[in-house]
Amino acid sequence: MIDVKLICDKPELIKEALLKLNSTAPVDEIVELNTKRRELTYEVERLKEKKNSTSKEIGKMKDKESRDKLITEMREVGDKIKELDEEIKKIEEDLHEKLLWVPNLPHESVPVGKGEEENVVVKTVGEKRIFDFTPLPHWELGEKLDIIDFERGVKLSGTRFYVLKKAGSKLQRALINWMLDLHIDHHGYTEIYPPYMVKGECLTGTGNLPKFGENLYRDAEEDLWFIPTAEVPVTNLHREEILEPGTLPLNYVAYTACFRREKMSAGKDTRGIKRGHQFDKVELVKVVEREKSMEELEKLISHAEDILKRLNLPYRLIKMCTGDLSFTAMIKYDLEVWSPGCDEWLEVSSCSNFGDFQARRANIRYRPEAKGKPLFAHTLNGSALALPRTVIAIMENYQQPDGSILIPEVLRSYMGGMETIKGGI
Repeated sequence: MIDVKLICDKPELIKEALLKLNSTAPVDEIVELNTKRRELTYEVERLKEKKNSTSKEIGKMKDKESRDKLITEMREVGDKIKELDEEIKKIEEDLHEKLLWVPNLPHESVPVGKGEEENVVVKTVGEKRIFDFTPLPHWELGEKLDIIDFERGVKLSGTRFYVLKKAGSKLQRALINWMLDLHIDHHGYTEIYPPYMVKGECLTGTGNLPKFGENLYRDAEEDLWFIPTAEVPVTNLHREEILEPGTLPLNYVAYTACFRREKMSAGKDTRGIKRGHQFDKVELVKVVEREKSMEELEKLISHAEDILKRLNLPYRLIKMCTGDLSFTAMIKYDLEVWSPGCDEWLEVSSCSNFGDFQARRANIRYRPEAKGKPLFAHTLNGSALALPRTVIAIMENYQQPDGSILIPEVLRSYMGGMETIKGGI
């Protein structure tokens, strides 16, 4: 959430940022509502002052008729105050709702661009493997090796669902455990196992609601929402809290299943396991002091990169331009891994610094010093990594001429010593 004072003091700055973001927001309505709220608040304060001073005067009056007249007038003033308070409450609710639709403002370092075609490739790491045979896409490899069952996935749950089996499910589980251990033991994160269903205010806090409600799954009876990413419950661990000096930074890692309707991606990536309604992900979340968030973003990116380096997968780092920036991020980098069977770069991580955008929505604050004034924290998150596409990259990059798949060395102990995935295993 953007500070309403900033919007009202510099509406043209906000509109200029919205143009760069290819976005819209009710800026003029927010300014108008805030002005009306201030005017009514001033009027209420004036009437309360009048009522208080008149009440003291009434207590000193001896003439009953004059006193009764003033008492009647003050009752009317009290009714007017109550009426204005109700009007202010409605305006504040409307103002809050409109503020929820304003996207985060881009950091000054974000390149200006209209869309993904103007994103910037920061670096490319590793060489694409040269095959002496035609590499197969993962959906063909998975079926030939009998480790992915698309037909039964659709039978169970419909389109964009699949079943991992045998060494396929074992590979996914090995990746999850290895990535968690790496982030905990080497990168210093604290593991969290959160609920997969949360209250609506948690999704509002991270910026998923109200804007992206149609892309989320919801249990209407209990009014709980299935999480689209572990970022939602983990960030909200500290919702409505004031963190004491010395608490920050907080570094969390969590594995969860993730659930998305994928309405916004209808017709895209319909083959294979690139884009499903349910998928697994290991997520990193940081809650940090304001002045250190850009430094923490660099650390976050390096920790996600470390996974790809240890798996020896070719990847590239992309800096998002304004036109491709997410609703919540003030700056965002994507990590894309090369997929030779699909013949494309696949996003396996988005590393974002939200500034105080989420913290304002979730009311996450900290004291920089004892008894100091609470400040809104900065929050960050990044996938490290998203599992389906990491599995795809391993299958396609490590495939052999006979259709088998070599297992990366770092995963072999997590696979019970298995070195190769062959048919029937």
